[in-house]
Amino acid sequence: MELPVIISFCIYMLFMIAIGVYFYFKTEDLSDYVLGGRGLGPGVTALSAGASDMSGWLLLGLPGMIYVEGIVGSWIAVGLIIGAYLNWHYVAKPLRVYTDQLDDAITIPDYFASRFQDSGNSLRIITAVVILLFYTLYTSSGLVGGAKLFEATFGLDYSTALLVGSLVIVSYTFLGGYNAVSWTDFIQGILMMLALVVTPLVVISEVGGVSVALETISAIKPEHLSLFSGASLIGVISLLAWGLGYFGQPHILVRFMSIRDESEMQRAKHIGMGWMILSVIGSLAVGFFGLAYVAVNGVDLQDSEKIFITLSQLIFNPWIAGFLLAAILAAIMSTIDSQLLVSSSVLTRDVYYAVLRPGASNKELVWIGRATVIGIAVIAWYISTDKNSSVLALVSYAWAGFGAAFGPLIILSLYHKGITKTGAIAGMLAGAMTVIIYKQLEGGIFDIYELLPGFIVATIATLVFSKSSTVPQSTIDTFEAVQRRLGK
Repeated sequence: MELPVIISFCIYMLFMIAIGVYFYFKTEDLSDYVLGGRGLGPGVTALSAGASDMSGWLLLGLPGMIYVEGIVGSWIAVGLIIGAYLNWHYVAKPLRVYTDQLDDAITIPDYFASRFQDSGNSLRIITAVVILLFYTLYTSSGLVGGAKLFEATFGLDYSTALLVGSLVIVSYTFLGGYNAVSWTDFIQGILMMLALVVTPLVVISEVGGVSVALETISAIKPEHLSLFSGASLIGVISLLAWGLGYFGQPHILVRFMSIRDESEMQRAKHIGMGWMILSVIGSLAVGFFGLAYVAVNGVDLQDSEKIFITLSQLIFNPWIAGFLLAAILAAIMSTIDSQLLVSSSVLTRDVYYAVLRPGASNKELVWIGRATVIGIAVIAWYISTDKNSSVLALVSYAWAGFGAAFGPLIILSLYHKGITKTGAIAGMLAGAMTVIIYKQLEGGIFDIYELLPGFIVATIATLVFSKSSTVPQSTIDTFEAVQRRLGK
């Protein structure tokens, strides 16, 4: 590995850690640490939501999928773009208003507990358990991606690469909390988008243009040029179903909760969707045209998920390559830090403070939050020690778990005043268990992504079990107050 690549890569990592150190001295209480004091502008909100959403999957998993399967895999991108838009349009502003109305709820379990008057904390605890369960898998996917990057960049063995990547990511999350995470995500989001716009353009130029690239791919893998090659209707629906996951991802939902004013949500939506569309198209192009480059130049690519890494190292000047590879680290960091922080906030606010020590001071809670960041990271690191883990496989499991457990409940809680605590618990458990059980079935039923049946089962369970109990009048009053504030 050339020295300029290593130097530029290390400069980027040190810059991220410096941001964490800066916000360490700006953090005063738990609200600052887990939600930034609800003070973020629309630009930071939008790009941090997008960057924390996409993760290493955008630069590793998705290009690798397109490299192997062709443009039929782009159906997953269509589903995600539709899902992200609907999430911004129908969930973002109502959730920001509702959490503010409910005595400043700062976590998803906090929101559910207040929304459904969970005085006994049963709903809060169940929500926390689901979050911790699936975030261990989700965080592991990021650590695997980080290890692959360090392995390819520095020539380290997988175990050492995993340890180095984990230490960098944990350090600034531990120090700076939500503000550090959001501002690093903002910078990382810009870097990711630039890398995904520039790289495919250079790859196309290197192979002789779009027509040459298409001819090359047509000659070696003609099926890669079809949107329906090897795909059934159910297969396409399964890929589109990924979009349903957006409604239940805590690390994205907290971004909506943290914007300084709900009136700025429309602007944030436009920024966020513009960023996402450019980035996703670039990611698809990296995998698709990367196949042509590999074929033309006789590159021996052993791991399809390393196509972006390989192209960066072969095509660009070492200084530029270093920052392009840093874009992968940016994608990985931007999701892991958010997941660690959400998991930490859940353990701190919804278990330690709400159940174990209601009288804990703000200083104590901040340090408990920092300690749990380390604890969760250690568990995720252990799961990630299997070097054969697939980034896409781990992400798909966690994405489905959150989407099914929380997605229907988030939507119904914002738009249906008849949902009760009983219905909320039933729906959450039904969604999570459907995903877990369905995942164990070999090939599933009809080979459908587990998120879709989980989402449907959770919705039905929430509505049915809500009929068995009465909604308190105070809950209805709050719901109607939120609707008036939203102008409905």
